[in-house]
Amino acid sequence: MRETFLKLFQHKSFPFVKFPIRHFTKFSYSYILKNIKQKIILIPLITIISTFLISHFALASSGESGGSHLISSIGISVLAAMILAFFGNYIKQPLLLSYIVAGVIIGPKIGLKLVSSSEDIKVISEIGLILLLFMIGLEINMKKLKEAGKSLLTAGVFQFIICVCLGFGFFYLIGYTFTEGNYDLIYLAVCLGISSTAIVVKILYDKFELDTLAGRLTLGILVFQDIWAIVILAIQPNLAEPDFLQILWSFAKGVILVLISLLISKYILGRIYKAIAKNPELILAASLAWCFLICGIANYFELSLEMGALIAGIAISTFPYNLDVIAKIANIRNFFLMLFFVGLGMMIPNPMDNIGILAIAGIASVFLIATRFISIFPILHAFKNGNRISLLVPINLSQISEFSLVIAAIGLAMGHIGTDILSIIIFVFAFTSIISTYMIQFSHSLQNTLNKIIKKIGIKDIEDIPSETKSVDKDIAILGFFREASSLIREIVDHQEDIEDELKLDSKKSIKDDIVVVDFNPHVHEELNKIGIKAIYGDISNMDTLQHAGINCAKLVISTIPDSILKGTNNLNMMRHIKKLCPNAKIIVTAESTTKALELYKEGADYVFLPRILATNQLIPVIELLLQKGSEQFKNEEIEKIKSRDEIID
Repeated sequence: MRETFLKLFQHKSFPFVKFPIRHFTKFSYSYILKNIKQKIILIPLITIISTFLISHFALASSGESGGSHLISSIGISVLAAMILAFFGNYIKQPLLLSYIVAGVIIGPKIGLKLVSSSEDIKVISEIGLILLLFMIGLEINMKKLKEAGKSLLTAGVFQFIICVCLGFGFFYLIGYTFTEGNYDLIYLAVCLGISSTAIVVKILYDKFELDTLAGRLTLGILVFQDIWAIVILAIQPNLAEPDFLQILWSFAKGVILVLISLLISKYILGRIYKAIAKNPELILAASLAWCFLICGIANYFELSLEMGALIAGIAISTFPYNLDVIAKIANIRNFFLMLFFVGLGMMIPNPMDNIGILAIAGIASVFLIATRFISIFPILHAFKNGNRISLLVPINLSQISEFSLVIAAIGLAMGHIGTDILSIIIFVFAFTSIISTYMIQFSHSLQNTLNKIIKKIGIKDIEDIPSETKSVDKDIAILGFFREASSLIREIVDHQEDIEDELKLDSKKSIKDDIVVVDFNPHVHEELNKIGIKAIYGDISNMDTLQHAGINCAKLVISTIPDSILKGTNNLNMMRHIKKLCPNAKIIVTAESTTKALELYKEGADYVFLPRILATNQLIPVIELLLQKGSEQFKNEEIEKIKSRDEIID
């Protein structure tokens, strides 16, 4: 290839044919260097251009009024948000935090006073707030809550209550009170009890952990927090007159609004969606119309528009068009939401005028993180979720929610709190957003450290098993239990009699008696024990766990979990551990690429499981069959097969 390349450049059509090859190399380096420099100067270049445009908007807006003034303010806000979001993304910080900082910089209280009145942004940002709550409602699946386990139901209900009670005590001790016309204590306690859906979901999605047990528990608690927020929004308008009958009547109106929206969605809206399902634009228009209709009814009942938007979203959250609606509204919502958080930043007073605000926000941030562990860990641990899961969930939830900013902003508009309280909540949001981003990113190493500490103070883990159970004497060890392992176990159980003669390694035992599973999901253990398969609690990334699991006698060790899901280890490192523990065992490991598969074979794997290749081998005959006549029978048979499968992990 190199010779062909050089001959090509020796052709007479190239003017630099007489150049030595080192000149060409130098040319290549200079070209690459030039590109690198271009990328380096991109950031200041964008900043200079944007600053010029912002200044232009600011000068223009100084002599304008009415609609033109509003457009100029929006332009400044969008440009400032873009610059800060660019830098925020570069240093991997939440976009919401970047938007708030943008508002601070261009706002009238701390920054450059490029926007003299944040009122210009409020009209549009309120629309963003309504769309945000509509989206949150769309993502609350009430059917899944019915299927939640006892640990999730208990943690979901009591986490918020415990955090708020602790908040009352904490903020009362540092001087905040609840008197007529002064609701600082209530708002601080309530706002610190809710965690951020946006931050948590984004990071867990990037880490491939949304579908893990800790991820599902985290998302479940976030859903319960959203439900608590509905209750808060119902009570909020009556705080100025906290009459029991008035609050009860507000709840009654809220229930009436829920019933109206559910009835309309069930008997009318469902048919409308079905009729327009093939037209994406109509789906979007119908969804927005539905949202603002329920907001209008909420306003008629003297309830908040935000509560109406949340209920509107929940009412259609189980529709099959749910994901399509979310995808279409997301971009519209993001624009208005950006302006909402920029507007919030404009409201922050200069902390240098009252340095105590920053100090209180810092202390409150530490307190918030502590309350997550106090309110969640004991509940999950009591339901035998193990130290690992019981620690990971509070780590994931160690921040304040964007919903708290919404509640605080509404409270400020209603005159319940002053700008100081809003500032404290915003600063806590900023601090905990940054801290929790790194806590979640390094959650597994943090969990290991915390686990060692709590074990020293006497809190035992599930893996602290009696010594007589540590020698399991099984021939087949499955390390880690996810979907592929679940399907493998189901195949073994369903076809036990057919495969027993070929797979059974000891004639005195059944194939199920020959298997041991090592995993840290307690729910998996319960289900495996029900079908007669031994399960041991433990982290497969830990060498000590594998030693205590007693797999040294295993004749076959299987890992069906790919490296992208494994935490703290990979299939190559696990295979090296296995070779030390049981040098005579056959080893099956998993790879996601052919390059990695070859590397594992080179290191001594007996078989490398490549899911995509095996899936393709199964798919080819299916394609051939579907192209033939009579494929309908095959389709129906497959549907019946899937319906009959009762797997541990769906």
